[in-house]
Amino acid sequence: MEKLPKVALPFIIGAIILIIVLAKSAVTIDAGHAGVLYETLSNGVDPEKDALGPGFHIIAPWNRVIDYETRQQEVPEAMSVLSSNGLDIKLDASVLYEPDVKNLGRLHNEKGESYLKRVLQPAVRSAARSVVGRYTPEQLYSSKRDAIQEEIFLETKNIVESQYIQLNNILIRDVTLPPTIKEAIERKLKQEQESLEYEFRLVTASKEAEKQRIEAQGKADANKILSASLTDKILQDKGIEATIKLSESANSKVIVIGSGDSGMPIILGNQ
Repeated sequence: MEKLPKVALPFIIGAIILIIVLAKSAVTIDAGHAGVLYETLSNGVDPEKDALGPGFHIIAPWNRVIDYETRQQEVPEAMSVLSSNGLDIKLDASVLYEPDVKNLGRLHNEKGESYLKRVLQPAVRSAARSVVGRYTPEQLYSSKRDAIQEEIFLETKNIVESQYIQLNNILIRDVTLPPTIKEAIERKLKQEQESLEYEFRLVTASKEAEKQRIEAQGKADANKILSASLTDKILQDKGIEATIKLSESANSKVIVIGSGDSGMPIILGNQ
């Protein structure tokens, strides 16, 4: 009984060592993340090897895993750039991005974990300066904002897609102009709007006047045609027809034959 602890001691020590080794060898990667395996006794990260996906992994205890988030991420960017006429413009944007998981080893070897600051943010700022420099403050403030946003996105994408970064979108949240320039643009836009409204009223009035002229001309032409077709004989016939209808009416009346103009009858009622 006294020798039992001495026999069991190596097993206990071995079990402890095994637990420590397993603890150092076990790696759990969360959902939305991937791991780059760094092999200490080799050449570090092998870019040809796939990244470790979410879940439980066993690695050699002398190696380590560098964790990267692979979900879409957002970084705010506040930039100061110059317009085509040299005025200072401030852009407030959101950059949506994620690492290229298929090339995560290459991204780590060439750019490192700080790839956002080393690659993406400088690329966005460079593209923004290039694009905004082609437009006037008025274009930035009004009609060209969507086009500018798309151009900045495409130029940035061309820079970073070969550097193992997937750019999903760039959203321009706000464009801030110098106060005096903004006020001048707003005054000009207001004047243009008032001018358009005035022109619309003029066009509407002109169309209404033309409509009335056409209607009046149509009535005049109809009366002219009617007057040309009404001969004395036709008028007499119409008068006779009316006289006959009146004579057949139950209302009391006196008809004097041939006493009217052109020989037309005169009808005298009881009133």
